[in-house]
Amino acid sequence: MSSCSKRCLVLLEKCKNMKHLKQAHAQVFTTGLHTNTFALSRLLAFCSHPHQGSLIYACRLFQLIHHPTLCICNTLIKTFLLKAKFYASLHVFTKMLQSGLCPDNYTIPYVLKACAALHSCSLGQMVHGYSSKSGLVYDIFVGNSLMAMYSVCGDVVAARYVFDEIPRLSAVSWSVMISGYAKVGDVDSARLFFYEAPEKDRGIWGAMISGYVQNSCFKEGLYLFRLLQLTEVVPDESICVSILSACAHLGALDIGIWIHRYLKRAALPLSIRLSTSLLDMYAKCGNLDLAKRLFDLMPQRDIVCWNAMISGMAIHGDGASALKLFSDMEKAGIKPDDITFIAVFTACSYSGMAHEGLQLLYKMCSVYKIEPKSEHYSCLVDLLSRAGHFEEAMVMLRRISSSGNVSEETLAWRAFLSACCNHGQAQLAERAAERLLRLQNHSGVYVLLSNVYSASGKHSDARRVRDMMRNKRVDKVPGSSSVEIGGVVSEFIAGEETHPMMKEIHSVLEKMHLQLD
Repeated sequence: MSSCSKRCLVLLEKCKNMKHLKQAHAQVFTTGLHTNTFALSRLLAFCSHPHQGSLIYACRLFQLIHHPTLCICNTLIKTFLLKAKFYASLHVFTKMLQSGLCPDNYTIPYVLKACAALHSCSLGQMVHGYSSKSGLVYDIFVGNSLMAMYSVCGDVVAARYVFDEIPRLSAVSWSVMISGYAKVGDVDSARLFFYEAPEKDRGIWGAMISGYVQNSCFKEGLYLFRLLQLTEVVPDESICVSILSACAHLGALDIGIWIHRYLKRAALPLSIRLSTSLLDMYAKCGNLDLAKRLFDLMPQRDIVCWNAMISGMAIHGDGASALKLFSDMEKAGIKPDDITFIAVFTACSYSGMAHEGLQLLYKMCSVYKIEPKSEHYSCLVDLLSRAGHFEEAMVMLRRISSSGNVSEETLAWRAFLSACCNHGQAQLAERAAERLLRLQNHSGVYVLLSNVYSASGKHSDARRVRDMMRNKRVDKVPGSSSVEIGGVVSEFIAGEETHPMMKEIHSVLEKMHLQLD
C-alpha cells in the first residue's frame, strides 16, 4: 500500500464530522481505495455515529458498491441498528441471503438485536432456524444473542432451550438467563441460575440484584448486595442504581449514604443516571434538602432527573416548589413528558391545589399535545376528590373505566373512596365500595366503608359490612412497617411476635407511652 493510501486511512480514523468524512471520501477515490473493503467499511461505520453520522449518506455510499462483501453488509446492518432502523437491518440481512452471502457470527447477533428491539419473536425464530441449519447456533455469541432475544420477547422456555444446547457457556449466558427469568417475574428460577453459576462475575451479581429490585424484592436485593461486598467484585453503576432504588423503597437511608460515599471514594464519575438515582433515594428517604443540593450541583440534567426532583417535592407535600421547578424546567428548554405531568398532578393533589392541577391538564393537552392516560386521570381523581369536587372526579373515573386499565381504575376508586370517607360522603362511599369490590375483593375496602358508616352514626350498616366481610372470609391484611438500624432493615407486621428483640421493643414502647401520657 502506498504512503498516500496509508495517509488516507489515517485521515478516515480522524474524522470528527460529516464534512471531514466527505473530504476523506474524496481522498479515498483519488488514492484508488474506492474498492478497498476496510476503507469502505470505515466510511460506513462513521455514518452510524449517533450525532455526527448520516444514515442517508450511508445508504448512498452502499448503493455505489457493486459487490458488497460480508464485512460491508455487517457494517451497514450495524449502522441501521444503531440508528434504530430495525426493519432496514432485517432488509439488508434478507438481501445478503438472496445474493448468496453467508452471514457469520457477527451478522446474526446484529440481526437478533433488531428482532429483540421490534419484540418480534416470529422473526427471531426464523433467524434461529437459519442459525441452526448453518451451525452458527453453537457459537457462543450467536447463542447468547438468541437467549437475549427470546428473553426480551418473554419466551424464557425457548431461551432455556438455547442455553441447554450451547456446548460452551460464558458468564454472559448465565446473566442473560437470570435477567430473562426476572423479567417474567420468576424470581425463584432466576435465583436458582444465580446460585448454579460456576463463576459469578459482576454481570451475574448485577443481573440477580436488578432482578430482585425489578420484582419488588427489595430486602432480598439488599441482602445480596451485602454478600457481594464480601467478595472481590467491585459494584458498577448498574448495581449501584439498583441498590439505590431498593433503598428508596425501603427507606434504607444509611445504605444509600454508604453508596454515595463509596462512589466518592472510588472516584467514580456521577453520571446523570447515578445522580438521579441518588437524589430520588434521598427524597424518598425523607432528606429532601440533600436531594435539592445534589440536583443543584448537577452540571447536566435530563428529563428523568427533572421528573425525579419534581416527584420528590410532590411526595413531601411541597406543591408550590414542585410547580416552580416545573416552570424552571420549561424555561430551561426541557419539554415535559407524560411522567412529568403525573408528578405535577401528584404535587397539586398532596398540596390541595385543584385549580392549578386543572390548569396543568389544559396545558398538557393544548400546549404539549400529550394525550392523557389512565394514570393521569387517576391522579386527577385523587386531586379532585381530596378537594371535595366529587362530580368532576366522577367524570375522570368514567374515562379511566373506558380505558380498560383495571389496576389504575382500582387505584382511582380507592382514592375516591378514601376521600369520600374523609368528607363524610356515605352514599358516594358506598357506591365507590361496590365498584371496588367488583374490581378487587380487598379487606381495605370493607374497613374503609365500615369506618365511614361508623363516623356518620350508621352503626347497623357498619355491622352489616363487618358481617359481610366475615361471611365472605375476607382476611384483613395486617399493617406493616420497616425501620433501618445500623444498615439492617427490620420489618414489623401487626400482631406478630417473632422478632428476637420483641421484649426489648415492647419495653421501649411502654416507656414512650408513659412519657407521652
